[in-house]
Amino acid sequence: MAPPEAVPQPQAPAAADGPGPVLEARAVSKRFPGVIALDRVSFALRAGETHALVGENGAGKSTLIKVLTGVHAPDEGELLLAGEHVAFARPFDAQQAGISTIYQEVNLVPLMSVARNIFLGREPKNRFGLIDFGRMHREAAELLDGFGVRVDPRRPLHTLGIGTQQMVALARAVSVDARVVIMDEPTSSLEPREVETLFRVIGDLRGRGIAVLYVSHRMDELYRICDRVTVLRDGRHIHTGDLAGLDRMRLVSMMLGRDLAEVRRSGVTSFGAEGHEAARAPVLTATGVSSRHRLHDISLSLYGGEVLGLGGLLGSGRSETAKALSGALPLDAGELVVDGVPLRRLTPAAAIRAGISLLPEDRKAEGIVPGLSVRENIVLAAMPRLSRAGVVSRAKQDRIVDIFMKRLRIKASSPEQKVGELSGGNQQKVLLARWLCLEPKVLLLDEPTRGIDVGAKAEVQSLIDELAGEGLAVLLISSDIEELVEGADRIVVLRGGAVAGELAGDDVAEDRLLDVLADHAPAPGEKTPAQEEPR
Repeated sequence: MAPPEAVPQPQAPAAADGPGPVLEARAVSKRFPGVIALDRVSFALRAGETHALVGENGAGKSTLIKVLTGVHAPDEGELLLAGEHVAFARPFDAQQAGISTIYQEVNLVPLMSVARNIFLGREPKNRFGLIDFGRMHREAAELLDGFGVRVDPRRPLHTLGIGTQQMVALARAVSVDARVVIMDEPTSSLEPREVETLFRVIGDLRGRGIAVLYVSHRMDELYRICDRVTVLRDGRHIHTGDLAGLDRMRLVSMMLGRDLAEVRRSGVTSFGAEGHEAARAPVLTATGVSSRHRLHDISLSLYGGEVLGLGGLLGSGRSETAKALSGALPLDAGELVVDGVPLRRLTPAAAIRAGISLLPEDRKAEGIVPGLSVRENIVLAAMPRLSRAGVVSRAKQDRIVDIFMKRLRIKASSPEQKVGELSGGNQQKVLLARWLCLEPKVLLLDEPTRGIDVGAKAEVQSLIDELAGEGLAVLLISSDIEELVEGADRIVVLRGGAVAGELAGDDVAEDRLLDVLADHAPAPGEKTPAQEEPR
């Protein structure tokens, strides 16, 4: 007989008590070279519900979404929309059928205006058949105002922050005549005020009978807004049922495939560093770092064996600071010293030579090269070191790739699999491997666990702790306050592109961090409303 706290066995989706599902997958399978991404998975989404889809990276969540939205055709099984059999040849067909998707990485056109992105492919026309820009701008502004976003709809999308771009993507998705809205990690780039707006919109969608499929790794969000949950693991369906009656520990045990007692012993739902004994001499010192309209006189020190947290709300200058330290953001003033040596001319190449590596926030746009293999992505930055007389040693490449695929537990069919086919968490590990193989002195991590599942998140956080324990200096940026407090030895808080405060010792706590974040006093260099220049 199985022990009382054994992991629940796979279940078929529970039958609906009311009308039939609006969207259904029946025994769907999808294979890629060397990998079974979905193995006879069945899934049903009811009208007017918010349904959570959870599982570790590589569980099959992204593949299932791509099958539901016409990106991939299933190898076996069938799809039904409102009880009718459907076969989407492309994503446009799914959109026309009423399935809208908001992806974790904003999937819009950066150089087009906000309004053009919202109405792309369905622009309002005047009586001459031309685009009615006046009407399009008015309707876009009204729609965004309902989301609490007040920007000029004529403004190019790429000039907005990632959080605001995500809200534009949300506005586009709900503005069409949708029957199903799929949200893949929609809050990963949003600040608390925007998250509340999102939840209000989800409530409105449910009230209109629209089904919402919600993918997130944030348990508090799932239990707050979702009615039911489906768990996938290793491409298989494990469980579907009501979320309210499901204990969080049991949900995690199903996701990880581990005994419930083992999950409780390991505390897998609470991650954090043990704390590190920092070296006395700073590895990196930044003094008076400034960049016009972005950063104002930022100074900080980073020590070997330390995780320094960089906190602040969206738009506070966290990512800009990391880019400045890595040479990716031009500076108007300031000095950087690495191991006692000033960097005279700060460029990305100079920063890398000095031992500074940056893992960017947007791994899709600024990190991975999806069309290249796992091997090629890992060795990309190390190619000059692996070449001799212009010839790159394949043996050296294979040796490095093998070491880091094993150390970081990267799940791929082989080193030659395209990195774009991997789950988000494994893509993040590939990026980490790329920079770790350079043996850096300073590792700048911008949202390293953004959009990855609970298991991969634990692995990445454990790796950060391990790297700091080996003497590496780590700068950690995270929008997750709990992650920042538990993972950092000190926290520098930014506001308005300037340092608003620093927490150390017993002050590294959620309440103290919230106090600094909520303080409305202007940070150094931040203008008060009375000081703002007249418009």
